[in-house]
Amino acid sequence: MSSITIASIGRQTGLIKELEVVANNLANASTTGYKADRAIFAELLVPTGDADESLSLGTLAGHAYEFEQGGLKTTQGRLDLAIQGEGFFQVETPRGNRLTRAGHFSLSDQGTIIDPNGNPVLGQGGGPINIPQDASDVSIAQDGTISVDGVITDSIGVFRADGELLRDTSTYFTPQDDVAPVEFPTVIQGALEASNVHPVTEVARMIEVQRAYEAGQALLEQEDQRLSQLVSTIRDR
Repeated sequence: MSSITIASIGRQTGLIKELEVVANNLANASTTGYKADRAIFAELLVPTGDADESLSLGTLAGHAYEFEQGGLKTTQGRLDLAIQGEGFFQVETPRGNRLTRAGHFSLSDQGTIIDPNGNPVLGQGGGPINIPQDASDVSIAQDGTISVDGVITDSIGVFRADGELLRDTSTYFTPQDDVAPVEFPTVIQGALEASNVHPVTEVARMIEVQRAYEAGQALLEQEDQRLSQLVSTIRDR
């Protein structure tokens, strides 16, 4: 296989992965709390046998997430919460605690605040939050303090991650290091944070990637024709 073919296949593989990332962003453009994803590529240099030459290949090195805040949508839901500024909510899943900006919460049959997947939302102290089912008034202050019928009962946890975050699902992130409470959080009751994906930008990027892929495919076809002609010439001698 020629160096041109190897490099082109590596490029095409990278473009497919980039296209998958863009398509996933578009699919989550209306997902509450979703953060846009960006594929990060690195250059891999492979020796060709000549001491003065090498072959450059592109490879997917990881993902970068855009944590800029999405717009806030007013819902008036008493357990719909959005964070203004820094921080994440923390939920307890069967695979461990996860961070999220998606604050569409509700009460379980046991009176525990849960997310749409049924996972308990954790308070500032790190434990689940319970609210009586018959509570007539649930008020959540901007600092996360929860008042039930005028009595302070708990506080919604707002945390920051000290290290890298890895995406677990569309709206869950796994912290690679410890998390700590945000000192002065701003929690908005009756609102949700929208996705920060910009559909027009993503569509433009998708068109750009598709055109680059088509150009790469044409190069591969030209190289295949060149090699076929070379083999045919040598055979006919």
